[in-house]
Amino acid sequence: MSFTDNLHDPVVFAIPVFAAFMALELFALRFLDEDEVGAGGYELRDTRTNLIMGLGSVLINGTARIVALLGYAALYVLTPLRMDPHRWWTWVVTLLLVDLIWYSYHRASHRVRIMWAAHQAHHNSLRFNLSTAVRQKWNPWGELLFWVPLPLLGVPPWLIFTAFSFNLVFQFFVHTERVDRMWRPIEFVFNTPSHHRVHHASDPEYLDKNYAGILIVWDRMFGSYAEETHRPTYGLTTNIDSFNPFRLQYHEYAAIARDVRRGRGWRERLGYMFAPPGWRPAQAADTDTDTDAVTVAPVPEPAR
Repeated sequence: MSFTDNLHDPVVFAIPVFAAFMALELFALRFLDEDEVGAGGYELRDTRTNLIMGLGSVLINGTARIVALLGYAALYVLTPLRMDPHRWWTWVVTLLLVDLIWYSYHRASHRVRIMWAAHQAHHNSLRFNLSTAVRQKWNPWGELLFWVPLPLLGVPPWLIFTAFSFNLVFQFFVHTERVDRMWRPIEFVFNTPSHHRVHHASDPEYLDKNYAGILIVWDRMFGSYAEETHRPTYGLTTNIDSFNPFRLQYHEYAAIARDVRRGRGWRERLGYMFAPPGWRPAQAADTDTDTDAVTVAPVPEPAR
């Protein structure tokens, strides 16, 4: 397979399907549930912002993909391991590994502030519909680092991106309120709209739950699962009053920079970058002591 073949992205080919399903959802909201007004509906400025952020993500991720493929190819050459893409089990194993790595990356993106700064762009809409699915980040670099073990395990670089693209296409369809609960065995094994509505909620009982890509079993196994018990409140715990895509993408980086500048010593500065979002240092018992020795403690997170 040539290098240019590696750049073919199933997500790009799925864009017409995404557009068709968004139109179908909008039709259903307009003509089938016209009396229902809620966060699942479309609003012009929000939808426009979602589409701009999605287009920007396609362009930026295309560039990032070229860089990542070069790196993955170098790692793939170094390892003696090989997984044959012509065997069905290679695809199954790769899809499972990609889904598990996605879960790990996604969970870290909610628990490490510098990673949250990139990921929060997907969460800062007050609405939840299929257009929200394309509200993607413009900073994919941390995510690409999480895939590094795969070429070292002998997974062909093109297969890594193909499997991840299938994962993303699946996730598009869980961004809706038009689907309530599905058949119980499906709800138990797979990520569904009900599970993902919980993930996009800012309600305290829903925060940092349901990180699944395709399989919800990872959340059940690792203690991050929450059942949908009431209609979620979407958005961040402190929302951003803006539809400007650049502000929505980068405001948290600016907030980190401000916090780091005022940090007293490296422990605080590193805490502002790598502790969970909302982390704040506790006041030192003795203000005359070395600032690097200040004790720290988490506080309720102000902007999730």
